[in-house]
Parts: sequence; C-alpha cells; structure tokens
Amino acid sequence: MRYFIVDDDTASRRMLEQIITDGDLGIVIGEAENGVEALPLILSTHPDFVLIDFLMPELDGIETIEQLRAQGFQGQFIMISQIVNKEMVGEAYEKGIEFFIHKPINRVEVYSILKKTVEQFRLKDSLLAIRESLAHIETANMTQRRRSVKEVVLSILNDLGIIGEAGSGDLVLLIEFLMNRKDSTAPLPPLKDLYEAVANDKKTDPMEIKKESKSIEQRIRRAIIAAINNLASLGTIDYTNPKFEYYAPRFFDFQEIRLRMKEINQDNKEMKKVKINIKKFLQVLYLETTEKFNQTL
Repeated sequence: MRYFIVDDDTASRRMLEQIITDGDLGIVIGEAENGVEALPLILSTHPDFVLIDFLMPELDGIETIEQLRAQGFQGQFIMISQIVNKEMVGEAYEKGIEFFIHKPINRVEVYSILKKTVEQFRLKDSLLAIRESLAHIETANMTQRRRSVKEVVLSILNDLGIIGEAGSGDLVLLIEFLMNRKDSTAPLPPLKDLYEAVANDKKTDPMEIKKESKSIEQRIRRAIIAAINNLASLGTIDYTNPKFEYYAPRFFDFQEIRLRMKEINQDNKEMKKVKINIKKFLQVLYLETTEKFNQTL
C-alpha cells in the first residue's frame, strides 16, 4: 500500500512513517505540513491512503479532503485528531472517513487501524473479481449460491477486520457447508465435526484430516482473537461507531471487549489472554450470513 501523510507536526509524521514501515504495511511516498502544500503532491502521486490531520493552518483536514475529492482523487482518508467530538465525527463521516487516529499517537491503535484499512482495500479487489466472474461464467444454481454465500461471509469478515487472516478462508468454507445442509434450521453440529467437514475438502487420508482439523481450529481461533482486538480498537476511537455498536455485543462477551479496550487505552505492550467462545461466534456468523443472503434472493 502507498501512503501520504499530511500533518503539521514533524514528530507525528516520523512516528506514523515508522509504524507503517516496521509493520510491513506499505511505503510512505510523500508528506506535507499542511493542506495547501499537500494538494498538488497527492494529485500527482495518487496514494492509496492519505493520513491527514484535522487541525492544520491555512487549510484544515476536512477542507483539504473536499478539494481533493472535487479534483477527482479516489484514494481513502484516515483522519488524525487530538480533539474528537460528535460534531466533528459526524462531519468526517459525511466526507467518507471511517477511521480516526487519536493524538497522542498510540502504536497499537495505529497499526490496528492501518491493517484494517489494508484488508478492506484488498477485499474490494476480491469482490470485484467475484462480480466479474459471476458476470461472465454461467454455472449451476448451487455454484452461484455458494459464491453468493462466500461474498456475504467476506463482507462480514471485512467489517470485523479479519479478511486478511488465514482463518478467514476456513470460516467461509465452514459457513458454506452449513448453508448447504438439507436442514438449514438444524442446530450447529459439534465443532469437531465442523472442522472435519472442512478438512475433508482438502485431505483424504484420515490422519491428514485429523491434523488439518486441528490446524483449522487454531486458524479460526486466531482470527476470532484478531476480531476482538479490531473491534476493541475501533471502540476506543469512537464508541458510537456503527460497526462497533452492531458487531461487538453480537459476536462477543462485551465484558471481554471492554477489558481489551482498557488495555489498549493504557498502551499495554503485553495483552492478557482473551476468552473466546468459538461456537457462539460461528452461530452468530451463520445467522448473520443467512439473514443477509436471504435478503439478496
């Protein structure tokens, strides 16, 4: 990913650049101290993401974004601000900004937000490829159904910020398996049976299936933990964010989310082990997918 940083504070620009570089999130292709200086540079370099300070002399962050959009810039914006109130957040949402970085800059928060934006960026390419494929290839109804289910699951995983996790592919296969059962209203099978059902699509030897089942469980567990971290980070930035309000209490024990938010606010380098309920997560993901999928029929 290619980033451009607009901030009148040199120390903030250096720190953001270091986080991007150290986290292998991409490269910083340019920077500016204010909006006036940034406009021609951004329009000529076409970065994927612009990290922009809200309060700047001459031209503030919102005004800079308005001028860039008016001149055809299609990249995404991430707002940097020391002061966040509902009015400012509302105005920023209207301009297409979904993410905020608080000052003073918190490394854990910044990395989590940038990682999520990268995942969303890649998801758009993935969804575009799916749409193009569906437009040019006529397949059986079941194949179309499976691809549609995959698209719905990916959109939910993207909202949770885990589209780039290794376990996301396992979650897609698992929900496809559940959706294709003869009795879709039946209770979820035991987790062991679900993992083996997904493993059967990849392996044939019984020992290999057993080994793959354990790997699937581990990948899914890591993906769920990542989702908790992403939602907690989102909640610390904006407690009223629609995605946080919708997904956090549905997929998780909200007390665990609150504890992780507290750790992020305190900038703890070593996070405590979080409790997760895999079966609850899968049940909610299945119900969410079923509801959204039926809306497209």
